[in-house]
Amino acid sequence: MGLTLSHWLHGTSSGKPSSSSSSSSSFRPLATPPSSRLSLMLHSSPADAEDRRSCWSPTHCSPHFRRSGCGQEVTRAPAQQSSDGVRGERGERRGLHLWEVLWSPTHRGSHAVVGISTSCCPLQASGYTALVGGDSESWGWELTSNQLWHKGQVLGVYPRGRRQAGCCPKGPQLVEHWSHTQTGLEDQGPASALTIPERVLLVLDADAGTLGYIVDGCFLGVAFCGLPKGAELFPAVSSVRGGAVVRLRYLNGANRDAPKLMALCGLSIRQSMGNQRGDQTARLPLPPLLQHYLLPSL
Repeated sequence: MGLTLSHWLHGTSSGKPSSSSSSSSSFRPLATPPSSRLSLMLHSSPADAEDRRSCWSPTHCSPHFRRSGCGQEVTRAPAQQSSDGVRGERGERRGLHLWEVLWSPTHRGSHAVVGISTSCCPLQASGYTALVGGDSESWGWELTSNQLWHKGQVLGVYPRGRRQAGCCPKGPQLVEHWSHTQTGLEDQGPASALTIPERVLLVLDADAGTLGYIVDGCFLGVAFCGLPKGAELFPAVSSVRGGAVVRLRYLNGANRDAPKLMALCGLSIRQSMGNQRGDQTARLPLPPLLQHYLLPSL
């Protein structure tokens, strides 16, 4: 059965492997291979849409943010000389977690930040600034300039000019590390920034203390490390633009246990089939029960 399956997966009429939806993305050359845990999450059914982790907090937000009835959407009211933030209703202390943030590029303006915060991050300030990432309790990616913010400092540009693998420092060393390795990146400014599409995924590994992002189906690698382990960490955004609408959805989560072999085998088969043949599981030389197991998650 194994040889027959292998022949079916790799034997295509064109002799070329199937391509994924992200293969034509401009972010593809900047992507980092995701871990097996993250890959499984991305290929699994999303959490229930009514999950409370998909909701913005009704209390932990700037007074200039209006929360929708379902709680999954916030709109910033017009307000001059004000930076305003909001965080999720529920945070996470452990495990790997994935949130989706929808924020139209035409409604961002300057200082449009997406990231993670503790419960102590301020959510309103005078003037225009990157509020998420503006102190030691939050970490944020400013989408317009592509800058990473923490402790009120620009740590570098993400994903371009990423650090060398294995060189990610922890705790107080993080700012010093970025200041030395990202010299000159802060001066690139919006003119050379990548245009970030509406959909951005936050990848929080609370066990490892890291935060990364997925854009156009491409994992762009670790943006921040040294996040406090054991602290409750929340998805958070901040904005200075009137009329900005930001939607949140919790997609999936996993504990730190090693993935099961059956799940990894299923992932390998689905990746080999690719999107072009993802609906052809009924043609696989496998029993019906296994064919059903391999059906694409909705």
